[in-house]
Amino acid sequence: MKIYGIDTDNPVTPVMVRDAIVECFYQAHCEQTEMEEMNEEQLKNYCHELVKSSFSKANVSYDSPTKDDLLKVIGQLAEFSKSFRNPEVIKKHFEEIDTLINLIK
Repeated sequence: MKIYGIDTDNPVTPVMVRDAIVECFYQAHCEQTEMEEMNEEQLKNYCHELVKSSFSKANVSYDSPTKDDLLKVIGQLAEFSKSFRNPEVIKKHFEEIDTLINLIK
């Protein structure tokens, strides 16, 4: 099974999950937005920067995250998302990323 491009049958690293969080956030928040002034690449960069700033706000490493770091960040992003996303959507994406985090050895 693949979750945000990660094959769950293979070993999963924290950096892979970090990148999956960026993709997840893009799919959940940016892909369907009507931000006409931004093209797809700009939207992806925007989402990347939002996620990266969440690492900074959580005072954890973006470049070398741990499982605990990733859990802090997804909790923070879920809280951030409550302002403009349906709770079921947030729960679905949170659970998908949590599944990936639990695969980290």
